[in-house]
Amino acid sequence: MRTSAASDSASGRVPDHITLAAFGSLAFPLAAGFIALQVVIPTFYAQALGMSLTAVGAILLIARLWDLITDPLVGYLSDYTPPHWGRRKSWIVASAPLIAGSVWLLFNPPASVDNSYLVLTAMAVYVAGTMNVVPMNAWGAELSTSYHQRSRISGARVIFGLSGTLAALLLIDNSNNDTLRDSLAAITWLVIAGLAVSVPLAALRVPDAATAVNRGNSMRGAWDLMRTPSPFRRLLLAFLVNGVANAIPATLFLLYVTHVLDEPGIAGPILFLYFLCSAISIPAWIMVARRLGKHRTWCLAVLGSCAFFAGAPFLGSGDTLYYIVIVAGTGLMIGADLALPNAINGDLIEWDDWHNNKRRPGLFFALWGTASKLAFALAVGFIFPLLDLVGFDASGDNSDGLVRTLAILYATPSIALKLLAAAMMRNFPIDEAEHQRLREALAERDAGG
Repeated sequence: MRTSAASDSASGRVPDHITLAAFGSLAFPLAAGFIALQVVIPTFYAQALGMSLTAVGAILLIARLWDLITDPLVGYLSDYTPPHWGRRKSWIVASAPLIAGSVWLLFNPPASVDNSYLVLTAMAVYVAGTMNVVPMNAWGAELSTSYHQRSRISGARVIFGLSGTLAALLLIDNSNNDTLRDSLAAITWLVIAGLAVSVPLAALRVPDAATAVNRGNSMRGAWDLMRTPSPFRRLLLAFLVNGVANAIPATLFLLYVTHVLDEPGIAGPILFLYFLCSAISIPAWIMVARRLGKHRTWCLAVLGSCAFFAGAPFLGSGDTLYYIVIVAGTGLMIGADLALPNAINGDLIEWDDWHNNKRRPGLFFALWGTASKLAFALAVGFIFPLLDLVGFDASGDNSDGLVRTLAILYATPSIALKLLAAAMMRNFPIDEAEHQRLREALAERDAGG
C-alpha cells in the first residue's frame, strides 16, 4: 500500500505554488465584495438612504434564506456537471458576469430606493455568489486528499480573501454619506477587476479533473445529512453558531465606532488592522494545527477571541487605544477561524465515502456555504430589528443608555455563541489519525473492487 504522501504525489495532488496562487486568487474579488456587503451595505441603506433598521435587517435575512434552496441545488448540479466542461470551473466562469452585474446594482443604488430594490439586488448577489463559492470550495477539497495539504489549500484561499478584504477596506470612508457612497462605487470596480483577472487565471491553470463518484447523491441527501447525527452535522452547526458570533460585531462595527467610540473616521484603518492581523496569523495557526490537530487549534483560537472581546462592552468615547488592542488580538485569533473549519469539512468527504458509501463534495460545501451566509443573515436579521425595538437611531443622536446598549449587543452575544461553538467541537472524532485510517481503509476497499 502506498503512503499518503506517495499517493498524493502520484496523483498530482500536492499543488505547486502557482496552482495554489491561481486557485486562491478566486477569493480576492469575492472577499472584497463580501466585506462591503457585510459591513457597509446594511449601514448605508439605513443611514444614507433612510430605510429603517428593521426593514434592512428583515430584507437581508429573507434574501439570505433563499440560499437554503440555491446552495444545495448548485452543489448537487456541480457534482453532476460533465467533467469535459470542467465540473467546478465551468460554474465559476459562468458566475463571473452575474456577480459583476448584481454587485453594480446593489452597491450603486439610485438616490431613492424602496424595499423591493434591496430585496431583488441582494438576492441577485447571493445567487450569483452561490454559483461561484460552492463549486470553488468543492474544487479546493478535490485538489488534494491529504489532511495537511487541505490546510495549505484553505490557507491560500483565505490569504487571498484577506487581501481582497484589505484592499476593499482601504477604499472605505465613513466620514459622511457621500463618501460612503463613493466607497461602494470604488469597491464595485475592485470586484469587477478582480474577477477579470482571477477567473481566467484559475480556469487556465488549476486542474479540474477529480473523479466524480456520485453514489446516491441526491437533493434528499442534503436533508438526510442534516437530520442524522454525524461529525458533519456537528461541525456544520458549530460553524454556523461561530459564524453568527462573528457576524454580529461585523454588522454593528460602523455603528460601534461612530456612536460608542465617537470616531467614525477610524473605521477603515481599524478594519484594515483587524484583517491584516488575521492574514499574518494564518501560517502560524496552520503550523499549530500540525501539532494539535485542526479542531483543537480552532477551539483554542475561538476561546482566545472571547478573552480579547470581553472588554468591548465597557468602552466609550476616548477609548480608541483600548479598542485597537481588542481589534488586533481578535484579528490574530480569527486567522484560525477562517482557515481551519473549511479544511476540516474537506476531511469529512472521506468520512462520508467510508460510512455512507457516497462522495459528495459539492453537496458538502453547498451546505457549508448556506451555513456561512445564514450566519450573516441571522445576525443582521436579529440585531438590527432589536436595535430598532429599543429605540436606537442609526442616523441621529442617541441617549447614553442606548449607546451602552449598542456596546453590549456588539460583544456579549458574540462571546456567548463562541463559547457554545467551542463546546460543540470538544472531542471532535475526525483528527489526523482517524482521517489517515479512513484513507487507508478506502484504498483497501477500492483496490479490492
